[in-house]
Amino acid sequence: MSEALVRRGYQIGVEIGRGRFGVVRRCRSEATGEEFAVKSVDKRLLADSVDRECAAREAKVHRLAASGNPHAAQIHDAYEDDDWVHLVVELLEDPDLDDRIAARGGAPFPEPEAAAVVQALAEAVAACHLRGVAHRDVKPDNVLFDARGQLKLADFGSAECFLGADGGRAPMRGLVGTPWYVAPEVVMGGEYGEKVDVWSAGVVMYMMLSGGAPPFYGDTAAETFEVVARANLRFPSGVFRSVSPAAKDLLRRMLCRDISRRFSAEQVLSKHQQTLRLNFDLTPPIILIVLFSVRRFVVVNRRRWCFSFDHLCFLVLDLGILKLILCP
Repeated sequence: MSEALVRRGYQIGVEIGRGRFGVVRRCRSEATGEEFAVKSVDKRLLADSVDRECAAREAKVHRLAASGNPHAAQIHDAYEDDDWVHLVVELLEDPDLDDRIAARGGAPFPEPEAAAVVQALAEAVAACHLRGVAHRDVKPDNVLFDARGQLKLADFGSAECFLGADGGRAPMRGLVGTPWYVAPEVVMGGEYGEKVDVWSAGVVMYMMLSGGAPPFYGDTAAETFEVVARANLRFPSGVFRSVSPAAKDLLRRMLCRDISRRFSAEQVLSKHQQTLRLNFDLTPPIILIVLFSVRRFVVVNRRRWCFSFDHLCFLVLDLGILKLILCP
């Protein structure tokens, strides 16, 4: 394997990752001195026809998905020999989202931080879908970050084009993905579309807000698939008590078993922007309510603070209005 890479003009470095079918190493271009990561897939380990098809088209699909997509890991070179498929991709050394979730030791992400990640992830997925590519394995391990902290969706080994040459839709098939993150329609074994990625992104969002606990899981892959197929979404009060109604509503729409009602990636972005605008628009009224309530409640006397019953009534009324605004 290394000899083939050297012949292509790369100096091979240390191993930085390993998967079911291959290994990822650092590499350096002898021509430019630029550093990359090289993913090498051992074709002899691809016993399943679906896995062989995915490996055969990965380079092409990755190029299509990453072209002009700032939230996708870029691919720089690709070639294969009799036994290996090699992909030279952008080197991303910062901890991935899975590492970041684990580093919190079970503590949930603050909602604004989770929202920022979900927005960038939705942008990455939406850009892929616009190019006719479904990732089919969106999970924290494949959500990477560059040195500036920009999110990069990586590993298109399970990806597939869902648009035909004529621009028509081509349904996908196959049990592809990771058990915790696959959508119900994938588990059921029928045809499915690109919204499987939205479901997976919803699982990622849920795990960030829950401190790493997935919404659907079992002791084995088979049990997990059964739970996923039922899609009984719950928000344990001990974990989600401080999560906003807007975030829970978005999760319900992303993790919706009914595909026709499940959000697309573009709708996730639209909903996210609406939530931001709503929060911004409500801020001045909230501030005014609090200020006027305090002004009416507290009456300043020359010698001391004194409180009147009518001011107390006004304060209770205003706080009730405030509660309706914050918790509809």
